[in-house]
Amino acid sequence: MIKVTDLHQSFGKKVVLDSINIGIEKNEICALVGRNGAGKSTFINSLLGLLTVKQGTIEINGIQVSKKRDEWKKSIAYLPEKFMLYPMLTGIENVTFFAEAVSRASDQERMEQVLTAVRLWDDRNVQVKKYSKGMLQRLGLAITLYQDSSILILDEPTSGIDPLGRKEILEVLKSLHDKTILLSSHHLDEIRQVCTHVAYLDNAKMTKYTVGEFLETHHLGGIEA
Repeated sequence: MIKVTDLHQSFGKKVVLDSINIGIEKNEICALVGRNGAGKSTFINSLLGLLTVKQGTIEINGIQVSKKRDEWKKSIAYLPEKFMLYPMLTGIENVTFFAEAVSRASDQERMEQVLTAVRLWDDRNVQVKKYSKGMLQRLGLAITLYQDSSILILDEPTSGIDPLGRKEILEVLKSLHDKTILLSSHHLDEIRQVCTHVAYLDNAKMTKYTVGEFLETHHLGGIEA
């Protein structure tokens, strides 16, 4: 689903990603983990084609990421940490706006499906300015899910959300059985709950583990941070 081969990214003399080789397979939920400044955003932006790949290759569903070819974009959807929504519009109006930005007509049945999936159907006619932060994140996730892409990249989807809001987001993620997900996270408890693997970025190098291997290797078994 995602195949990265010999990826190298640098800014001036600073090497951020050094010969990264990793594959994320179909239906895996892989946590992207690393210290602040380790290069997680550079890695995500490279996957999304927002940064030009200077050395190496990235393939999404077998198609190489390139500004000259955009077929790969149909397979991938991205939820940033802060999704820019329209506060004066209702939840369903926001979904409609972003849906019609991609295609001329919105699919009412599909909108009901995604809003139901994130437990916002009953609040669809409420102005977004009245939503809690957890509801805002779930609405952003609904918009991300609308196009039904097979690969989701989620950047800190539970950042700044209270425990109940985090629980709601995690329950939605656990229900997405047919998606391949790369999830940037600092929370070990949510990695334990929803992830199958960990991509650990440290000193410009990336290592992939199962969740159990990662916790054991880094002696994190008893930490609930």
